[in-house]
Order: sequence, then C-alpha cells, then structure tokens
Amino acid sequence: MIPVTLMDGASEFELLSRFKARSGEVDRAVTAVVNEVIDAVRLNGDKAVREYTEKFDGTAPLEVEISPEQTRAALANSDPVFVAALRRAADNIRGFHERQKQQSWFNTTANGSMLGQRVRPLNRVGVYVPGGTAAYPSSVLMNAIPAKIAGVKEIIMVTPPAKDGKANPDILAAAAIAGVDRIFLVGGAQAVAALAYGTESIPKVDKIVGPGNIYVATAKRLLFGTVDIDMIAGPSEILVIADETANPTFIAADLMSQAEHDTLASAVLITTSKRVAEETQAALSVQLAALSRKNIIEQSLDNYGAILLCDSIDEAIAFADELAPEHLELCIENPMAYIGAIDNAGSVFLGNYSPESLGDYYAGPNHVLPTGGTARFFSPLSVDSFIKKSSFIYYTERDLIIAGDDIMELAKAEGLTAHANSVKVRL
Repeated sequence: MIPVTLMDGASEFELLSRFKARSGEVDRAVTAVVNEVIDAVRLNGDKAVREYTEKFDGTAPLEVEISPEQTRAALANSDPVFVAALRRAADNIRGFHERQKQQSWFNTTANGSMLGQRVRPLNRVGVYVPGGTAAYPSSVLMNAIPAKIAGVKEIIMVTPPAKDGKANPDILAAAAIAGVDRIFLVGGAQAVAALAYGTESIPKVDKIVGPGNIYVATAKRLLFGTVDIDMIAGPSEILVIADETANPTFIAADLMSQAEHDTLASAVLITTSKRVAEETQAALSVQLAALSRKNIIEQSLDNYGAILLCDSIDEAIAFADELAPEHLELCIENPMAYIGAIDNAGSVFLGNYSPESLGDYYAGPNHVLPTGGTARFFSPLSVDSFIKKSSFIYYTERDLIIAGDDIMELAKAEGLTAHANSVKVRL
C-alpha cells in the first residue's frame, strides 16, 4: 500500500511537485472536442445540443425540460428516510450560508458627499449536476441553496439523462428541496455551452456552478469570460495531520473517502507518530477489501497517496500551508490551538470526530472547495459567489473643489490630461 516516508526537506517537496504537475495538465484532445461542441451549440442551439447528447449519452429525451410536476413526484416517491436526511442536511446548509449575507451600505460626510456600495444577486445561475453513475444529490443542495439565499431570481439545473433517457430521481428530489426553478435533461460540454450562450429552449445564465467530468470542466474553463464560473476544479484531495492520540482506523477511512473519487485524487497523512503511520497502513489494507470502489482507491493511493513522518505538528502545519489542500483534517490532541495557524485550506476539520464526509454532506459549510493548491487565493463556494457589487459616488461642489488639485496632479502624472480637464472645467 502506501510507504512511510520521512520528511527530510526533499521528499515532501517532490510530492508537492507531482501534485502540481497533475493539477496543471491540460488534455489537448479534450480541448479540441470541447471547442467543437461549444462552436456548434453557439451556432445551432438546440439542434446541436440534441445531436451531441445522442452522440455522447446514447439517447436524447423527447422532452428536454423536466416539468415541476415530475420534480414534485420524484420527491413524493423517494425513500422517506433519504428525504428526511436530505431535508436535515438542507437545513444545516441554509443555516450556515444565511450568516454570509451582505447588505448594501451608504456613508455620508458632513459636507453632504456620499459613498456607497450596492449588493444585489445575479439574475440567473446554471447548476450542473452529474447524473450517470456518479449522481450527487448533495451537490444540488450545496450549489443551489447559497444561490437561493443570495436572492438569485432563477436557478436553472442541467443534468444528463440516464441510459433509459430519464432523470435521476434522487437528483430531482434534491432539486425540489433546494428550490431549483427549472431543470433540463442535458449534460456534458453541450449543456455548459447551452447555459453560456442560451438556446431556443435553455436560457442563458450569468454564472455556471457545479462539478463534472473533464469535458464539463474544460467547457467551463473555455467559456469563462462569456459567463462566470465557480472555479476550475481539479482532482479531489485530503491531507490528514495526526499525532499520537489519533485513531489509525479513522484516518485510513478518511484517506480512502477521497481516494474513491478519482484515480487522480490525492490522500496524504502527515504524523509525528511512527505507530500511527504503521497502523494506518495496516488499516488501509483491511478496510479496502470491503469497499465498492476498491480498484479506483488502489490506483489513487498508489499514484498520489503518501504517509509522511515529521518531527512536530508545527512542521506539519507549515507543509499544509504549502500544499493548500482542499480538505485538511487535524486529528490531534488540541486542534483548536491551530485554527489561527492555518492560512491555506479549503475546509478544515477539527478533531477525531469531524470526518471529511461530514462536510461533504451535512454540517453546513459548502463542499465546493478550491483544489490543486488554489486555496492560497480561492475560497469555498458561498453566498458571495452569487452576488455582484456596484459602488456609488456623490460629491458636492465644495468637496470637489477641495479634492480637485490632488486629482489633477495624479492625472497629469499619468499623462491623462483629459482626466484632469474634466475636473478643471468644474472648478
């Protein structure tokens, strides 16, 4: 399984370079295919969407849009235990994201000048939801609920049809709970292009969010600028920092919870305890035998798994900040002492009873997180992702007279005499 490696100032950074190379790879063949799809949808709308859906998915449904009645029926016919879990998760997600709402503000001076900022929601947002073997109702909640809280006027969901040409009922149930307005049974790069440009059937949106395969991710990357996107997501990743008090059985389970996503996913343990390292190795082998995605997990751990032995938790924290992982678990005696020391991580899980899966499904914080080291400058999806801001300036004549000389001096220094003149004519 995964070998135990001593952190020596070189081996861990070799690991970093491998991860960065993996995240930065662009498949030129995929890009060429996606560019062709984008151009066809832009020019031919629904006709191109249908042709590519038949080509890639094997079938194109006669009715592309799912009716509200179908969505409500999917919710009514779902397993009550599943629906109850979805509703509780949705309540937690709403509770967390409600606290992120921002207000417009205005500030006036004694002379009557006014500065301000107006905060308002995006008009229409598209949510992409995988719908084949990798169907994620939790993604519906995580993407649609913050948009709803932000006040987005219309949420459009796209999801690919199953082999029988129908929508995944669990996804429809989640959409009903999250408050999605319209649902279209289309996936792949053609769905992303349809949302970006609009077609006869599918409305044009201001922003596209949600996970997808390499074709979906490439389409989002290529269309950024025509439409806003949440982020360019790479393979999933987890870093666990553990001391002598950690439970190796828990750690092994959490490492594999990320490894099962993708053969490119990374799962890393850094520990100060040789015993914890070796027992985690053993627990990985024992637990792996019973898991349904065993082959994916094995490939992921072989290629991008690591167990590193370090001298101190401070050393591990420093490496974590360099790696900037999507998920960071602190399985240590006093995790609260290190909250302020972590600058670069998508989401931080504190203690032995806060597994990454808790964040993926239930606790409330968003599970759409920056990957590939981008937690150094990106944030998780939030209510902020679905708003835009405009600033306002109102100056009185007196205030402009006071500021005029400074403005003209700065404009002249930049060689922009027309800027200076627009103030001069008013003085």
